[in-house]
Amino acid sequence: MKITNVNAVRADCYCFAKIETDEGIYGIGEGGTFGAVNAMAAQIVYFGEYLIGKDPLQIEQHWQTMFRGHYFRGATIMGAISAIDVALWDIAGKYYGLPVWKLLGGKCRDKVRVYCHVYGKTNEELKENILKKKEMGYNALGHLSPFLDEPKEMIYDRTHVRNMIDSIDRVYMMREVMGDDIDLCLEMHRRMLPGEAVAFIDQIRDTKPLFVEDPIPPGNNEAMASVRSRSKLPIATGERLHTIFEFEDLLKNGAADYLRVSLDTVGGITGARKIAAMAEAYYTPLVPHNPLTPVITAAEMQFCASIGNLLICEYPDPDIKLFCDPNQTTADMVTTYPKMKDGYVELSEEPGIGIDLIPDIEERFPQTEVQINRRLNKDGSLRDQ
Repeated sequence: MKITNVNAVRADCYCFAKIETDEGIYGIGEGGTFGAVNAMAAQIVYFGEYLIGKDPLQIEQHWQTMFRGHYFRGATIMGAISAIDVALWDIAGKYYGLPVWKLLGGKCRDKVRVYCHVYGKTNEELKENILKKKEMGYNALGHLSPFLDEPKEMIYDRTHVRNMIDSIDRVYMMREVMGDDIDLCLEMHRRMLPGEAVAFIDQIRDTKPLFVEDPIPPGNNEAMASVRSRSKLPIATGERLHTIFEFEDLLKNGAADYLRVSLDTVGGITGARKIAAMAEAYYTPLVPHNPLTPVITAAEMQFCASIGNLLICEYPDPDIKLFCDPNQTTADMVTTYPKMKDGYVELSEEPGIGIDLIPDIEERFPQTEVQINRRLNKDGSLRDQ
């Protein structure tokens, strides 16, 4: 079996890889986040020049070539490797007639525990959405911001004391609405400095969140380690990292209790498994990060089933509205998708990753760019959100 074609598929703000073979078997994968997807698409095509004519089952060899075969890396290249790697695993599963998790050594669990996204621009909206997700059967709720999900067009104008009081009170409100049978996964979105984060975390200890994610901006592992060492709640971070070396530095610095590994930016299933194995030696569980479509969610389920050190997995709602057509959702882009029941996703028995793109996806969902947006403080300076 040989690879005959490698395509980058652009639909809405997302980017997929489709790899075809001379035996009629093809695989799909997804990579990147929302930025630089055009560059990532070009990189997928560029890697295709190497892949065409090769055996698609030599996944590790191809991964090493793409990862080590040139001087530079970064989000664009790692996103392309991720999409291609997932597509190659999809081909392998279809070739052998097995779900990918069986090719990865079998399952460590029968189903994958997941948490969903809960948004709210006001306290009332946040309460309403928490109750909706409870009714759907989730036993963990995430992407919950103590600072609300206010539009970036809104000028930020709060004193430190008002910001602290409101955000601390909001976390206690979240816990009260959830009750004690649902885990709380707090998403700080990098919106505090180290001293603020430590003070904030100390004030919300009694709400017992499963973890506090990205309390400060990423990039300085020593600073994140300082927050972790002074905090009495677990810290989760890593979603912006791309390589095993960056995660090794995170672990060596003691900067994380849980790793937020993104299959779409760390080199797909192959790259994520390398990080999971290393983290296991540090007794560090993974909380995989996922902001994209059901395609990477399907790949994520294969990966999560096969590793022993999984805590919980992020599950983006399949009804996320598309930029090109708000009446359509990411679920409309695929033939099927992993479905949640009672807080878990059952493992697929379908060959490959168990999902496919609809045939006319590029025509039905035209390519859309996510605009660069920013939130400003009242004095005109930039505010992280």
